[in-house]
Amino acid sequence: ADGDLLFNVNSDIRFNPRAAEQPEWQNEDHHEEFLPTGETSIDSYPNWLKFHIGINRYELYSRHNPAIEALLQDLVSQKITSVAMKSGGTQLKLIMTFQNYGQALFKPMKQTREQETPPDFFYFSDYERHNAEIAAFHLDRQVELICIKRKGEILILDFRRVPPVAGRLVNMTREIRDVTRDKKLWRTFFISPANNICFYGECSYYCSTEHALCGKPDQIEGSLAAFLPDLSLAKRKTWRNPWRRSYHKRKKAEWEVDPDYCEEVKQTPPYDSGTRILDIMDMTIFDFLMGNMDRHHYETFEKFGNETFIIHLDNGRGFGKYSHDELSILVPLNQCCRIRKSTYLRLQLLAKEEYKLSLLMKESLLKDKIAPVLYQPHLEAMDRRLRIVLKAVSDCIEKDGYDNVVENDFNTDLNTVTTER
Repeated sequence: ADGDLLFNVNSDIRFNPRAAEQPEWQNEDHHEEFLPTGETSIDSYPNWLKFHIGINRYELYSRHNPAIEALLQDLVSQKITSVAMKSGGTQLKLIMTFQNYGQALFKPMKQTREQETPPDFFYFSDYERHNAEIAAFHLDRQVELICIKRKGEILILDFRRVPPVAGRLVNMTREIRDVTRDKKLWRTFFISPANNICFYGECSYYCSTEHALCGKPDQIEGSLAAFLPDLSLAKRKTWRNPWRRSYHKRKKAEWEVDPDYCEEVKQTPPYDSGTRILDIMDMTIFDFLMGNMDRHHYETFEKFGNETFIIHLDNGRGFGKYSHDELSILVPLNQCCRIRKSTYLRLQLLAKEEYKLSLLMKESLLKDKIAPVLYQPHLEAMDRRLRIVLKAVSDCIEKDGYDNVVENDFNTDLNTVTTER
């Protein structure tokens, strides 16, 4: 139904290829501005636009959308035409614009694969990791198996709520310094004593000469996350996560001290009806598998009201520790004791030896240009955390009964997941 699509592509809104300079679609009668080719068919749209028009009430992209693989290829191969610092946030991020007018958020490499978050770091001062962004995208979607024994397709979490992300090696001289019009960024470039090109930009944390990002001599690794549609075209609503941490060195959040906190949440809109509480449980499991403690807010598309999915944005603080499982991330599941049947069955499948989560993730991540994306102990930690999640669900079922814990989101007639995901 048209109401389930973010954009109606049959409308009179026309694509303006000058979107990089003016991020909006034109509704004027200038036929030459439909597309660079002058065509109007969807086939001739750039892949980033195909991604945008595929967004619907239930997911960011459909399971077999060919534009997603093509978009991932664009993220690593398209010529970068301009670069600017992203405002807001605590750490340096760059907005990169491509030759086909697509845009992506670049997070540069700050830690090696083997480094863990120092034990004395608070979650809110942890580094944002480029490889965590890439791994989060792969965890959220599906992987096509290439192993002979398991030929075919197996989905990992199959949420499809993370925008496409790919790793890329960027030339700091040609692809950042020489194309930026951001003078504040340009001024922070320098040559290190080791004769490497470095820069540090402007931000709240880690933007100084001492924390500069240096190339070898001018190549830097990073993640590129495809932009969602401009807010002028598709407004998003920002929600405070009910299980948000205190972001304070000494204070605790209410959920940390009140074991019945979920009952209070379930009486508050939008958690008192619809699927939002189940979406929070999906997000909780997603974050626990990654070790991400930094989920303070989440977003939804305003057009779809409360009956829509949560967008899993900003996953850079995942995969910081492989030697520690942060059980507090799982508190929403332990308190609410609710889970979708589709999610529960998938988790059970990923715990089986032949569909082991760590093996599927490793296989999926091999496709990325900067593979290996995750250090092996991080992959093994996901298997361990998966067992912890399944034990938590099992305890809930024992306490409250299967039907009160596991929400049947399958259409019994078609044996498929209902659209009310």
